[in-house]
Amino acid sequence: MKTLFRNKAGRWLSAAALLALSAPGLANTLNQNVSWTIDRAGTTAKYRVVAYGDSIFAGYNGSISNAARYSAPTVDGEYLSARWNADIESVRRAKSGAVARDVYENKIVAERSYMQAASTRVVSFEMCGNDGLQARSAFKSQSGTCDYSGLDAAINSCKTYVAAAMDYINANAHANTRLKVISNLYYPGYNADNVQSSCRDAGTGQTVNLRDRFLPAIAKMNYWMCEYARQKGFQCVDSFAQYMGADYDSNGDGQVDADALRYVSGESEASYINRTAVTLRSTLRDANTKFVSSSSSFDYIQSDDTHPTYTGGTVSAGLWGGSTGTGAPRYSSFSNGRSPIWNQYGHERMGWALSVYQPANP
Repeated sequence: MKTLFRNKAGRWLSAAALLALSAPGLANTLNQNVSWTIDRAGTTAKYRVVAYGDSIFAGYNGSISNAARYSAPTVDGEYLSARWNADIESVRRAKSGAVARDVYENKIVAERSYMQAASTRVVSFEMCGNDGLQARSAFKSQSGTCDYSGLDAAINSCKTYVAAAMDYINANAHANTRLKVISNLYYPGYNADNVQSSCRDAGTGQTVNLRDRFLPAIAKMNYWMCEYARQKGFQCVDSFAQYMGADYDSNGDGQVDADALRYVSGESEASYINRTAVTLRSTLRDANTKFVSSSSSFDYIQSDDTHPTYTGGTVSAGLWGGSTGTGAPRYSSFSNGRSPIWNQYGHERMGWALSVYQPANP
């Protein structure tokens, strides 16, 4: 996703960096490619996990020169290394700021060779966050009569390129690939959007609540990510449920909130939107305060109010090229399939959610 740049990173850019980012094609996007190998002691086999996406999978942290070492796909690789007792090469081909079409055309299609390697076992992707963020920004700047067409265009673009990406991966990933998976969208800025618009609705003549407009739009995108996954042989990581719902039953309906919000295989779009944006809306919480119990919470969102939090240091990734590195796994085994910090950071939570679908054998 494209950052809102509420942090101070932009103030520290060198003159050369500013010139580079003002060049055509770099003004709003930044390639942040990383290859990190989980080197497990006493193993000889090595398998590849390929992840395509925008700044979420990139591990964006406000810097143009580095990114999180353990963004969600590499966290997923750690779990896979333990499950298969093998070395795992986590290849992240990501472009911060890219809309869905850009991720599809310039990452998934243009860089298809990474998933065509015989060592590939998992291909994952995420997109559409910047389509939503750009539409949200444009809507917030409106005055006069509200125009909702930008939100509709973002939804339609998301649907188009998610479906195209799945079809392309199905046609081009190596035959050895065991798992294909997509991660849907959480809602960054959920609390901040609980304000009225500057524009007025054509029918009522009144301003509208921004969150009332954006939540159903995100729900539509998320529904089709998971529904297309069901139709096209992918798994769907419901990051919206993982980030926006508590890990306990806050409303007494007999279900853990995060589980109740998850996409239900085969449900209709209308059912999903009504359940997540209407019926269970009272259980939604800004991911800056992710409740893991009724009395304990963690911050899943960085200070830019957009990108997931992380731990484990950074790697070179960005304006001066990507990086390749190797390191021992942080944990040699996982009790009940979860690391000790699986629910404490945004990227750790998403990486764990990706790992749930891993096959038992390579």
